[in-house]
Amino acid sequence: MSLALYRKYRPSTFAEVIGQEHVTEPLSNALSSGKVHHAYLFSGPRGCGKTSSARIMARSLNCEKGPTPTPCGECQSCKDLVANGPGSIDVIEMDAATHGLVDDARDLRDKAFFAPVNSRYKIYIIDEAHQLGSGAANALLKVVEEPPPHVLFIFATTEPEKLISTIRSRTHHYPFRLVPPGILAAHLEKICNAEGIKVAKGVLPLVVRSSGGSVRDALSVLGQLLAGAGKEGVTYEIAIQLLGYTDGALLDEAIDALAAHDSATLFKTVDRVIESGHDPRRFTQDFLERLRDLIIVSAVEDDASHILREFPEDQMQRMRTQANMMGTGTLIRAADIAAEGLTQMRGATAPRLLLELICGRMLLPGADDAGLIARVERLERVGTIVHPASENPVPPVASKPAPVIKEAEVKKIVSEQVEKVQAAQVSEQPITKSSDLPAMKPEPVATEAKHKAEVAAASPTPASTPVAKPSGPIDIAGLRRFWPEVIENVKKRRRLTWSLLSASAQVLSVDEKAITIGIVNAGAKESFERSGSDAILRDAFIDVTGMDRAIVAVVDAPGAQAQAERTDEDPSDADQMSGQELLMRELGAQIISKSEG
Repeated sequence: MSLALYRKYRPSTFAEVIGQEHVTEPLSNALSSGKVHHAYLFSGPRGCGKTSSARIMARSLNCEKGPTPTPCGECQSCKDLVANGPGSIDVIEMDAATHGLVDDARDLRDKAFFAPVNSRYKIYIIDEAHQLGSGAANALLKVVEEPPPHVLFIFATTEPEKLISTIRSRTHHYPFRLVPPGILAAHLEKICNAEGIKVAKGVLPLVVRSSGGSVRDALSVLGQLLAGAGKEGVTYEIAIQLLGYTDGALLDEAIDALAAHDSATLFKTVDRVIESGHDPRRFTQDFLERLRDLIIVSAVEDDASHILREFPEDQMQRMRTQANMMGTGTLIRAADIAAEGLTQMRGATAPRLLLELICGRMLLPGADDAGLIARVERLERVGTIVHPASENPVPPVASKPAPVIKEAEVKKIVSEQVEKVQAAQVSEQPITKSSDLPAMKPEPVATEAKHKAEVAAASPTPASTPVAKPSGPIDIAGLRRFWPEVIENVKKRRRLTWSLLSASAQVLSVDEKAITIGIVNAGAKESFERSGSDAILRDAFIDVTGMDRAIVAVVDAPGAQAQAERTDEDPSDADQMSGQELLMRELGAQIISKSEG
């Protein structure tokens, strides 16, 4: 029978304890200077090294060359107290869960006055010390307060507040902490190399995540995966199934569908989650964590990799694209809905039903403050016209400038109109009409002659070696998964086309004839069509996916479909709209009209 990893790789010196430098360094200094206290209290979460550090402390104190922070490993005491060693008669380990009675404490107190047999100190390591009864703790109080010179106590507990204050006040307290993910992942990788077993990319972050920062839990999970590894090592698919986490491809598929307001694909993803045997609660929790990650990416942008260290660079790039397409307001609203739904899943209602309702609420425009912020954010993205710079800029040509709406002006107008709506709702005054909105001042930009010169200057580069093409038909979800690779292929062909698509476009639909690409505003769409970028994108799709379809570009204005449906309604229905909805409709129409003018 092989030894468990958490026993096989138990530390034997303070230098081998990971993630607890705030504890090991002061203890090492105390051992070096000889200022050793007679009682210590080690507290912290499970599996973070409390008991192991207590044994190392005993080994360092009883070393023939000690007290020293670096035991020699050659004397009898060091050999007896090494990790997984036979133990020493002078180091007594007690579990307070089974030896927490008054009689046990009295027996310990009586034996403490006998001198050690072979060592310098007689050391008592009392694990789970918070389970000492009040009578037992009081019986130990006197000997802990004034022990014989050869006796030293080390209490280890996960709940130090439950230990009576009279004992806590007589100890030196060292709080242990959970190990940071980066340090724990590096430690696990080192162990995998020592075991000689290959682990697929993405497996170790799952192990770290499942451990919650506990080294012992991480080694226990890793031991299970390594024990079941085949000739190819530990695969990502096996790790996902054993640990119960959601496949990252399913999460990306759900996020892409939500960003594109594609309800059909989103509900198909939910069906795949259920049919593949995933727990809806687990999927909802993982989906909530992914939304949290995207909020961080949206907030800190390029520095997100310093916080989300477990993600590789290709996944980080995909998450940046997803965050840009959704917007911070939309992400926060979706996260709120997911968190509320996750709380409701604790009841008796079918989890799948609640998961589908959560998805439906995310797709539905909200009428609350969070929903209004998300809709204003999308309107700002529509109103902001982005003209990507050419790699070879040319001097501007004197001609009539084309109007461009400044983002600051859009934000100012939205803010002023929202305030008017709120005031009108209080005083019951009619909503301000679009004709009352302040005029937007155009900003001079390059003319179409300059734009054509930029297109002529940006010559396509030779295509790179095609990647392995997928076999079989590809649906809309599959195209969205390949979209980052398509964008990278476009980047190698023409930088202008890449700059138009990288942060403002997504796949909306696909059929037997065409692939429809949604671009966030009309200006970028016109630049895409005038520059002949559709041919570049079509070639990129052929290289990456093997799918040859015509490219159709449309303006992906959020809420455009709802506006189109309202045009068929009776004009009197406008009176039934809330003030906020009427404002957003009129303001959106004006912004689009100004931008296209």
